[in-house]
Amino acid sequence: MPPPLSIYAREALQLLGAMIRHGRSQRQWSQRELAQRLGVSAPTLQKIERGEPGCHIGSVFEAAVLTGVPLFHSDSEDLRRLARQQQAIMALLPQRIRAPSQEVDDDF
Repeated sequence: MPPPLSIYAREALQLLGAMIRHGRSQRQWSQRELAQRLGVSAPTLQKIERGEPGCHIGSVFEAAVLTGVPLFHSDSEDLRRLARQQQAIMALLPQRIRAPSQEVDDDF
């Protein structure tokens, strides 16, 4: 069983789902039509639009892109720039992260 989501994460998923549904209705697409464009079933699209957490994140992001919901930035060049910056930051981090060793306090 997956761990419970925070209220913030749950509300963010529901908001994204509602935005996808709104974008779909603005384009006058049926659920079936958008599901076909995504390559998912209509029940899966319904879960995405309800903001259910078990949906594949790639499908959720693609649904957002197809319906005009901006992800991070509306400009794809800004998104690429941010991705490059994040990659540069990640390159500076160590390859492994180890838990700090705990010192035994045996001073009685």
